[in-house]
This record gives sequence, structure tokens and C-alpha cells, in this order.
Amino acid sequence: MPLTLPPSSSFSFLSPTTKSTHSHRFFTIPHASTTQLAPKPSPVIKTAPVIVIGAGLAGLAAATRLNSDNIPFLLLEASDGVGGRVRTDVVDGFLLDRGFQIFITAYPEAQKLLNYNELNLRKFYSGARIYYDGKFHTVADPLRHFSDSLLSLGNPIGSVLDKLLIALTRVRVLSNSYEEIMSADEVSTIQLLKNIGFSDSMIGRFFRPFFGGIFFDPQLETTSRLFDFIFKCLALGDNTLPAKGIGEIPNQLAAKLPSDSLLLNTKVVSVDSDDSNSPSVTLESGEILKSELGVIMAVEQPAVDKILAGKKQPPPPPGQRKKPARSTVCLYFSMDQDQVPVQDPVLFLNGSGKGIINNMFFATNVAPSYGPSNKALASVSLIGLYENTADDDLRAEVIKELSGWFGASKVESWRHLRTYRIGFAQPNQSPPTDLMKNPNIGPGLYLCGDYMTSATFDGALVSGRRAVEALLKDRALALV
Repeated sequence: MPLTLPPSSSFSFLSPTTKSTHSHRFFTIPHASTTQLAPKPSPVIKTAPVIVIGAGLAGLAAATRLNSDNIPFLLLEASDGVGGRVRTDVVDGFLLDRGFQIFITAYPEAQKLLNYNELNLRKFYSGARIYYDGKFHTVADPLRHFSDSLLSLGNPIGSVLDKLLIALTRVRVLSNSYEEIMSADEVSTIQLLKNIGFSDSMIGRFFRPFFGGIFFDPQLETTSRLFDFIFKCLALGDNTLPAKGIGEIPNQLAAKLPSDSLLLNTKVVSVDSDDSNSPSVTLESGEILKSELGVIMAVEQPAVDKILAGKKQPPPPPGQRKKPARSTVCLYFSMDQDQVPVQDPVLFLNGSGKGIINNMFFATNVAPSYGPSNKALASVSLIGLYENTADDDLRAEVIKELSGWFGASKVESWRHLRTYRIGFAQPNQSPPTDLMKNPNIGPGLYLCGDYMTSATFDGALVSGRRAVEALLKDRALALV
């Protein structure tokens, strides 16, 4: 049942003629008029039933859930657009996603929230092409590319037994529900693979670059729960990109929200609670927003720590102290169509164990709309931040490595478009983990984000919904 809001004089909209520092309307408390100017005017105090901080996937999912229950809210975003880490820039007619990101169609929460037809999803090849010993070798999904998988049986990317173990792993993960996977006993991914019996060659040449690229973790220290979740999603769905860029996913969610509920370029500097159920939010502008039902913080974990600096926060459970975030560097290159060495929408993996490249692909092979009609776009991903390497040196090393892969005559003509260094690409989810954390961290204060669940698109969406459900449950109990 939707939560019924108590009558309150503080819930009134600004009239269309009322001026505000923002182009959107607020819920507000009317102020008494005065003719005397104070030397230091008090901060403007405004109210909203629920305040959501951060318009990434988690914040958008929380806002979507509130909107579905007709609960008014304000969604505050510090930057100039929605999406958080899931954004797309337009550079010289090319669509550049901010870092290597692939959308898996089988994500269960995403299936509930998103219109896939409107996203116009473009599929990757179901498998990968692995660079090893100076050549490319194909690893294919036998259920989707049976003939390719037969041809790959004799390649050096694992043994025939390894291919059989992949099939058995598929059966195992499909026999468990997503809930069972997220709460199962855990080890690191590398330990799981060894326990299953995969050979060192299969782990080093396929699993490290493939899942290492998904987790930004080449050592595969990430929890086996996350490996099983992704493996199941890959078995049931396709790897895709929206035709207009990965940023279309948050854009679609935002487009369904009330137009006056989202405030961009609105930075929150602190959240304060006086042990009531109505925390207040202080903006960089000095304005103070008071929540009636609660505040949902949907920002990255480092930002949570900064906003709540000096405030009482619950300590992490034993064994779950802070871990270094996962980082990545993504470089984009443009080229003429005749300089593209392949036309397949396939992911290339570095299985050689050498060099700095982890994976790359030609985005325009997957979705031609990622570039002008006569041009192509390459995306190259490294794991780690390479803080001590200058952009020019990094770019030169990448070109050198790719020249070894595809030939210098093609690669040296490629034009560098942009380099993204992403310090917080994902939270570190090595064991021990709790992928079903309680969103409530204080009176009227809730957290959501992929660090609260799984470090995936789906985990971010799930966390937003769970935060709202916790808020509504708490408020319903308070009204009883």
C-alpha cells in the first residue's frame, strides 16, 4: 500500500511567478515578510517529503520507486547530467562512454525498469577473440555459435576439459536463483575457478582478461558471488550497447520522472540529523533543504564519507574494512573505415600476460551510431589508474601494443580522441562481502549504490529500490 502523507502546511509549491535560484520548483515553507535587513541572513530553508542525493542509476531507481507510489521527492545532482559513472560524451561526432561498460540484457532488475526496445540495444558477439602467442583465438558460446565453438576446441585457450567445465558451471549457476547466489558461501573468484578445476592456461588466457575486465580486477580477488551472478546473466542474456550510448540508460529513467523533481548542478555538502526522522541537507549555495520523510544518499561511497564527515556513522562489520576501489583507464581512437582490421562486433582480450591493454573493441562494429558514417571508433581499456604515467606516454604504449595486434600500417593512422582516467570505477567486492546491506544508517537516513549490493548495473538499480522500501517501511511503522 502506498504511504499516506500527513497533512502539513510545509508542503506548498512555489507559484509560477516566484523566483528561485534554480529553474525547477521546490516544496517550501512560506517565510514571513520583513523590511529589516539582517547583516548575515539566515540560509533559505525549503522542504520536500523525500530528498534523494545523486542521480546515478541508484538515485534514479530510488526516484522511480518513489514516483510509482506518488510520493513527492527532490533528486539532487551535483553535475550537469544524470547517470553518475554511466554517461556518454559526444566528441567530434563520436559517442564516448565514460569507461568500458557493457549492458547485459538478463539483468533482472533492469528488465523491470527499462524499455529495451526504446534503448535500441545492439549486440556483441557471444564470445571473445583472445590475443595469445602472436595470434587471435576465438572462444565462443556453444549455444549461440556452435560451429565456432567446435572450431575452438583445439585452440590453446584452455583444454577440452576446460570447455566442458564451462558448460557445467553454466548448469550450476542456472540452477540457483539470484537471491541464492547473492547469499551463498563465498571465496574469491580465482579460488572458485581453481576449485572447479580450470587449468592455469584457461584462467590466465580467458578468465583473467574477461572477468578481470568486468570487475577491473585482473587478480580475480572479487567475490565468487559476483562471478556467479554475472555468469548467470551472460548465460541468459546478451552483451549489448544502446545505440545512442550507455548514457541512454539513465536518460530513459530520468525522462519518466516529474520535470520539476530533478535539480542538476546542485551540490550537497553535508547531511545533518538531530536524531529525528527528518534529516536536513545543506547545499553548496548555502540553502538548507529539510526532508519530511527521509534522505536517501545515492552517491559513491567516498562521497558518502565526505558528506557525512564528522557525523556518527555505523562501523563496518568485522572483516569488512575499507578496501581500495577498482580503477580503470579508457582510451578512444577514431579511424577511417578502411583502417578497421575486423568488422565483427567482438570483444578482444589480451591473453598474452604481457603489456598494459586488458581488452578493446570497435564500438562502431557493435553500434554504427557510435561514430559518423565514414568513420570507426575503437575503445581500449586498461586496469588500474596509471597515475605515474603521462597521457602521452600511455597513448604511445597503447598504440605500440595494438600495432603488434593488428599491424602498424593500420594502427599508426588512428587518431586519439580522449583518455578517461576513472579512479572509482567500481567498489572493491573481494570477500568477505555483504551484498544485501541494510540501507538504513540512522534516523531518516538511507544509503544506496552498487557498493550496497553488487557492483553491477543491476546492483545499483536494486539498491535504489531497497532504500525506498526501507524508508516506506520505517515511516509506516512510525505512523502506527
